[in-house]
Amino acid sequence: MMRQLVALTRRELLRIARNPQAIITSLMLPILYLLLFGQGFNFPYPSSDISGAPNYFSYFAAGMAGFVAVTATLFLGANVIFDRLFGVLKRNSATPASATSIFSSRLLAGSVQPIGLAFLVLGLAALLGHLGLAGLTVTASLGVVGAIEIVAAIIILSLMFASLFLAIGFSLQQPQTYFAVVNAINLPVLLTSAALYPFGRLPWWLKNIASYNPVTLAVEVIRLNLFAGSGSYYTYTAGVYLAGLGAWAVAMFVLAVLLARRALAPAK
Repeated sequence: MMRQLVALTRRELLRIARNPQAIITSLMLPILYLLLFGQGFNFPYPSSDISGAPNYFSYFAAGMAGFVAVTATLFLGANVIFDRLFGVLKRNSATPASATSIFSSRLLAGSVQPIGLAFLVLGLAALLGHLGLAGLTVTASLGVVGAIEIVAAIIILSLMFASLFLAIGFSLQQPQTYFAVVNAINLPVLLTSAALYPFGRLPWWLKNIASYNPVTLAVEVIRLNLFAGSGSYYTYTAGVYLAGLGAWAVAMFVLAVLLARRALAPAK
């Protein structure tokens, strides 16, 4: 099974590398968000509204890392549908590779780009500060443990939504239906999180929803490690938020594997 997984993952990575246009296009979204929304809405906020961040842009940049880790996974399921239409998925299913290997290979290869984009957002946000614009200001002493926590939060979040959207892609037949379903999931999840909005300005009912949102859990880990004093605005430590995010990821992965196995099961 491991040999099958490695071979299929390598194939998927090569296919991604041979399509640089898609990679370049995907870079435009985080750049535009940072330049337009991040700069345009960088108004003074009390620290209580932006969870201890030094300014709104820094708060926004940390949230954008979680935002793109989700949005960049949207097309993974669509690729599955197009592969089914062109017969690629049928050829994969006819090989000795198990349904789990086929699903996991696409999950591992497809998560590389979202994870890379999330870290690119943080790098670009910091670079903008050296170009005379508002930039990401790190006020905490980021150590090895903090860096590991940030990396873990982004990886778990990307894998979680990549597995979900892949499973939906395996389960549906038409790309129009797929995009309708994932947008019905993606937009409410992002808009009810604390990724972009100042958390202190949210109404109480939305704060309660956002507190359990997996995107919020991931970006709070990032903010806790990047901004000094932000811990006083959060109820729990980064480890607790990671544990909650991990629970979300396990539940989502189990659901995704069940859906993918059902979709890839031989027809009776």
